[in-house]
Amino acid sequence: MPVLFLKSTANGNGYVVRPSGYGYPSGLSSGTISVDYLVVAGGGGGGNNHGGAGGAGGFRTSTGYSVSMGQALTVTVGAGGPGGASNGLAGARGSNSVFDTITSIGGGGGGSPGPGQPASTSGGSGAGGSGEGGSPLGASGTPGQGTSGGNGANVGNGGGGGGGGASVAGSNGTRVGPGGGAGGAGGNGTASSYSGSPVTYAGGGGGGGNINPGGSSGPGGSGGGGAGGTGSGATAGTTNRGGGGGGGGGNNDTSGAAGGSGIVIVRYSGSQAATGGTVTTSSPYTIHTFTGPGTFTANATPSSYSIN
Repeated sequence: MPVLFLKSTANGNGYVVRPSGYGYPSGLSSGTISVDYLVVAGGGGGGNNHGGAGGAGGFRTSTGYSVSMGQALTVTVGAGGPGGASNGLAGARGSNSVFDTITSIGGGGGGSPGPGQPASTSGGSGAGGSGEGGSPLGASGTPGQGTSGGNGANVGNGGGGGGGGASVAGSNGTRVGPGGGAGGAGGNGTASSYSGSPVTYAGGGGGGGNINPGGSSGPGGSGGGGAGGTGSGATAGTTNRGGGGGGGGGNNDTSGAAGGSGIVIVRYSGSQAATGGTVTTSSPYTIHTFTGPGTFTANATPSSYSIN
């Protein structure tokens, strides 16, 4: 339908009027706009010392979500969970990301051997279980958001399990040779083109291995998962990708790494019809990207409004 706006200067004030029978600009309507969203939570931190890896942040995406004109929707971007620092500390769960009523759950924190044998925790994706002397079981993910973490090898100097990714579960850690341990690989994430080009998000972290002969660290999953450590530090999950942090290596009491922060992306077809976040375009879409807290507000489009 054609678009026509008439300007009136009655009484010295300016108004734009949409005559009956003419449409609103592309992407606008008198009541709602339809948006697509991507909501990725913060990844979990890896556990210390033969540590299990952090799970990826929850991954949720959908199309055709209706937003009322003039409605302000709260956006929260989850932080990554810290890694276990010392003394057999487990990694912490990542924080949730939220768009309106849509919540993605933070990734689980990786388990670690030590006092109390802290276990891995569940989340958007589950974390990996620890190696020697701890709780070896990987934790579960949230259906529709992520997968489970791998188990640790609770034999000798076994490696920690990998954290779950959005689309692939983490691998189990294994014992290698007489005294080494190999960390499990992190599960792979899922790709989205909502930013304007394909990007993979929510990869699980790699489990920590042992520095003894034959030991090795687990690689992080695609989508920002951090690699595990062996005799040195693990790698953090990638910022704004929701990757899990790698588990710490064995023998040197090395720390687990932090998970990566999440992201929220909202897009719709046509020219800009809302405010909030960093606004870009990739034909035919307008894209709002949030890397921190904010508000997404669809523009109100009355049939006439003041332009004083």
